[in-house]
Amino acid sequence: MVSTTKLLALVQAKGAQGLFSLPTPVIRRLAGRPRTVEGRTLDPEMQLLLRIMGLQGPAVETLSITRGRRMYTEAFQMLGGAQPIGAVTDRTIDGPGGPLALRFYTPRGLSGRSPALVYLHGGGWVYGDLDAYDAVCRFLAEEAQVRVVSVDYRLAPEAQFPAGFEDAWAAWRWVTEHATGLGIEPSAIAVGGDSAGGNLSALVAQHAAHADDVVAPAFQLLIYPATDFVEELPSRTLLGEGYLLTKAFMDLCSDSYLAGDEDRADARLSPLRQDATGAAPAYVVTAGFDPLRDEGTAYVEHLRAAGVTVEHVEERGLIHGFANMVGIGRSAPRAMRRAAAALQRGLS
Repeated sequence: MVSTTKLLALVQAKGAQGLFSLPTPVIRRLAGRPRTVEGRTLDPEMQLLLRIMGLQGPAVETLSITRGRRMYTEAFQMLGGAQPIGAVTDRTIDGPGGPLALRFYTPRGLSGRSPALVYLHGGGWVYGDLDAYDAVCRFLAEEAQVRVVSVDYRLAPEAQFPAGFEDAWAAWRWVTEHATGLGIEPSAIAVGGDSAGGNLSALVAQHAAHADDVVAPAFQLLIYPATDFVEELPSRTLLGEGYLLTKAFMDLCSDSYLAGDEDRADARLSPLRQDATGAAPAYVVTAGFDPLRDEGTAYVEHLRAAGVTVEHVEERGLIHGFANMVGIGRSAPRAMRRAAAALQRGLS
């Protein structure tokens, strides 16, 4: 394995994009001895990234909220790279707690009414914003050839549960009610997101399926969703250290988001504990080295038991957060192209 000193010199010389563009055998050498858990082998690009991040300073959850949010956004902007897009516009609507910012992405060459994705970002309901998830929204818009609407929902601890869901629900209603004027085909709107955003997306789909006055999603794109606040499934413990998303981070986020244990029984919190009957068809992608892997898989089974059509892909060698890594290497962009293709199929 290449020494820490040499690795840091390479990072400084080539930058993230340059480093992860090196040939695969070089990546393997830089990453070190392959890491295998439960028959899954960690992708060398992910292993190298984890090694580099381990040299870059304190973990986000050990910092103040303000500094941690800044570090979170800067890291994902770097990993996302400069993704091309036709047009990006920002808009503010009236939300349940005040102004609610939305960002609209139009892929190159798209005109007229088209399918769309309402995207709810990850970050544990505490971190993340429109800028942190700009690259993934650009990527999905271009790859799937759909309009994307990114939602800047309120974050904890300033706005605790159910503020995140309330904003997600309000944004969904607003987009569907104004679809025609936005150049969106009203019958072809998906809801999707990653991690905490996958949680909110699943909840929006469930609630819309049982609401008489709301257009239901045509499709769900759930990227390593958080689905259960009631029971900790084995992968949370097995993979809770050393794979980017840590138990300490998850505990901080749940403690910040929830006002108390009584919230855990609320129907707006755990999709795995709610009725999924009638929910839209879904593409659910989990990561083999993600603490949320097991609850994502459990939600796939929950959807199928409710009669929902589901395509489930486990990206066996990847880690939590790969959606934000579309600007580096080969593995994460490849996984997200699969997700974008599923979105395109689901809305066609």
